[in-house]
Amino acid sequence: MRALVVEDDPDVGPDVSRALETAGFVVDLVDNGDEAWFQGDVENYDVAILDLGLPRLDGLTVLKRWRSSARSLPVLILSARGDWTEKVEGIEAGADDYLAKPFEMAELITRVKALVRRTAGHATPVLSIGKLHIDTRHMTAALDGLPLALSQLEFRLLNYLAHQRGRAVPAGEIAEHLYGADEPGDTNAIEALILRLRRKIGTGWIETRRGFGYLLTDGGA
Repeated sequence: MRALVVEDDPDVGPDVSRALETAGFVVDLVDNGDEAWFQGDVENYDVAILDLGLPRLDGLTVLKRWRSSARSLPVLILSARGDWTEKVEGIEAGADDYLAKPFEMAELITRVKALVRRTAGHATPVLSIGKLHIDTRHMTAALDGLPLALSQLEFRLLNYLAHQRGRAVPAGEIAEHLYGADEPGDTNAIEALILRLRRKIGTGWIETRRGFGYLLTDGGA
C-alpha cells in the first residue's frame, strides 16, 4: 500500500511516516500544500493523511482541488483544531475521516487501514478469499487454517492484490505500491516475487493475464 503524508510539523510528519512504514506502507512525505496538491493529482496513492494548517496552500483547498479533479483516494484529515464546525467542513469537502491533534499513533494507523480496507469493499480487518485469510492488523496470512511463512514484501504483495480483488493489476502498478517512486522495482523483480509467493500459497491463487497483469482468485475453491 502507498500513502501520502502531508504534514509540515518537523516532528509529526516523520513520526507518522515511520509508523506507516512499520505497518507495511510505502510512504511519501511532503510539507506544503502546493507539493501535496501536485503529488496527489499525478501519483497513485491508496490513502492520504492530510494536515489542514499547511504553508503555501491550506489543506482544505488541497482536498477540494483533488476532489474537483475526480481524485477519489481516501483522505484522513489531521488538525490541531478540534472544533466540530471544522470537522463538518472537512467532511463536506470530501474527507473520509478526521483526527484531531494530539493523537495516538496506534489510532491513526487503525483508521488509515480501515479507510483503505473499506475503499476496497472489505468490512473487517481479516480479508477472507476462499480458504485464504489475510490479517491486515498483524500482517499475517493463513491458508486453510495454517499460517503462511511470508516475508514482509510477499505479504505486502498478497495484501495489495487482495485489496484489488476482481481486477488484473499491472506489474508496474504493483512495483509502485511495493517499492515507491524512489525505488521502482522492475517487472522482472515483480515476476520473481510472484513466483515466490505462488510457491508458498499454491499456483492456482494468482493468475497471469497477458497484457493486463496479475489477478488474485479464490484458488479454485
